[in-house]
Amino acid sequence: MQLVSRKSRLKGTVSIPASKSHTIRAVAIAALAPGQSVIRNPLSSADAASAVSTYRALGATIDASDPKLWKVTGTGGRIAAPAEPVDVGNSGTTLNIALGSAALVGQGQTITFTGDQQTQSRPVGPLLEALSALGARCVSLKGNGKAPAAVTGQIVGGKTAIACSTSQYLSSLLLCTPLAAQDTEIDVTLLNEPGYVQMTLDWLDAQGITYHKQQMRKFHVQGRQSYQPFDRPVPADFSSATFFLCAAALIGDEVTLLGLDFHDSQPDKAVVDYLKGMGAGITVDADAVVVRASALKGIEIDMNETPDALPAMAVTAAFAEGETRLINVPQARGKETDRIACMAKELRKLSVAVEELPDGLVIQGGRPKAATVHGWADHRIVMAMALAGMVLDGPLTVDTAEAMSVTFPDYVKLMQSLGGNMEVRG
Repeated sequence: MQLVSRKSRLKGTVSIPASKSHTIRAVAIAALAPGQSVIRNPLSSADAASAVSTYRALGATIDASDPKLWKVTGTGGRIAAPAEPVDVGNSGTTLNIALGSAALVGQGQTITFTGDQQTQSRPVGPLLEALSALGARCVSLKGNGKAPAAVTGQIVGGKTAIACSTSQYLSSLLLCTPLAAQDTEIDVTLLNEPGYVQMTLDWLDAQGITYHKQQMRKFHVQGRQSYQPFDRPVPADFSSATFFLCAAALIGDEVTLLGLDFHDSQPDKAVVDYLKGMGAGITVDADAVVVRASALKGIEIDMNETPDALPAMAVTAAFAEGETRLINVPQARGKETDRIACMAKELRKLSVAVEELPDGLVIQGGRPKAATVHGWADHRIVMAMALAGMVLDGPLTVDTAEAMSVTFPDYVKLMQSLGGNMEVRG
């Protein structure tokens, strides 16, 4: 599929869909709890569907027939071992979190995980080693530290150390170790994206889970705990909001975003501050975020906590005056694609001067030119490149547009509702 975008002006109000990260955590915790939990306003997307199918395979009963209200009957921590490999599709978050859950399976039982080509390119070796140190036996079946991977139960607790190039490793350990037979000590030698770990800790706090931490570097998690059934809504997604924030900062007469909670720990809320720093006109109140386009200037942004925002911020920087440096985000190379290399390549097709750093991008703003670009089957690259087309004088076409379904199937429809000149071609 192709996504074609043309010069636009945006105006109006849009409600931001639910958070992918919160939805997957909600499914995992509900699946590990006893009894029935209710997840209100979950995200309907391919990644969320992967989480549902994965935790069904691990023994939970999940009724997702109502898109606004999912009912989950959990396992009480008694994970089942399916006969067939569990396919997580394109969802790296589901893979990492479910690897930890699978390590709770009965002694000697094995669960195998696989995923699509992109998922199988993402390292999970450090997490497998950490779970093995806690008593499970975890192996990469191809010996390359990636999926397919097999987990043989079960963790008992103890001590482990881990370098978290992705925060998902630590979130996985924090979600499964409360159910281990013994206490667990985790020494975190590297941590990218700490805000996503805080999201996980917020869920643990809401569940009454006992743990102690020292500045996100050392954790002591009490064993023999349990999760409880819950009934709660999923917050709106700041990662999805990023595309509307950036678009409105470039071409918005007045765009109002609804549903965003700045008290939530989602790290991508920092995009508002990034854009303000570039000169965007943004007003935040209790109920809404209002954005008006203004002349943007290049700045330096430490994006370690917000790797998912890199593609959209890179496109925004291409239209800002002067130089923008997006730095300290090496983990962006290990997402669905190497987003640093891919964004550099695609922006150059628009005649943008880009320097690729080991941990980021240096972008010279100016007057990009229309082109046909590659989306790399990466949902965030597809959506980000489409933003450029709404600013350019000529149409922009990006391929592999079907990837948007991974996290944001309504992206085009919502952008059109504001006046965005976008269309999908089969």
